[in-house]
Amino acid sequence: MILAFYNSGFYKLFLVLHLLSVVIGFGGITVVGFVGAASQGYKGPAGQAIFDTSQRIGRIVEFFIYAVPVFGIALLFISTTGGHHVFWFDQTWVSISLLLYIATVGFVHALHLPNLRRMGVLIGEINAGPPPTGGPPPQAAELEERGKRAGLYGAISNMAWVAVLVLMVAKPGL
Repeated sequence: MILAFYNSGFYKLFLVLHLLSVVIGFGGITVVGFVGAASQGYKGPAGQAIFDTSQRIGRIVEFFIYAVPVFGIALLFISTTGGHHVFWFDQTWVSISLLLYIATVGFVHALHLPNLRRMGVLIGEINAGPPPTGGPPPQAAELEERGKRAGLYGAISNMAWVAVLVLMVAKPGL
């Protein structure tokens, strides 16, 4: 059994892994949102390529987002000194952060990701069909509406991640 204590090398290793997951996961998904939004400025296959690339990168950074609570919870268990946990689930900042994380991941999976997948389908349909004669393709209106929703959902999830960050830094209730 490895005995680890708060501020030990083992603790610091898990803290670095936790912070790297935060930076790559949440930073990456924020950048992906901007890239996805920028794809609207390009028509045809170029816009679809940018959108598809942003979605592929999003799927990669998701793994880092899922690693955040794994390393964070490990830190809780490692954070012992004198036989007592320095940080634990009963502290306000820990419990609220974890609940907010779970709620936000649920929100993203229930609303944001399905919306983005549908946008990808619509972009593909628009690009697969013949150029419209005398007006926009029938999918254009739904795509525009879903683009607005994607912006709203992305903003909500980003605000939630910022709230978790503030809780992690301020540690209310500690």
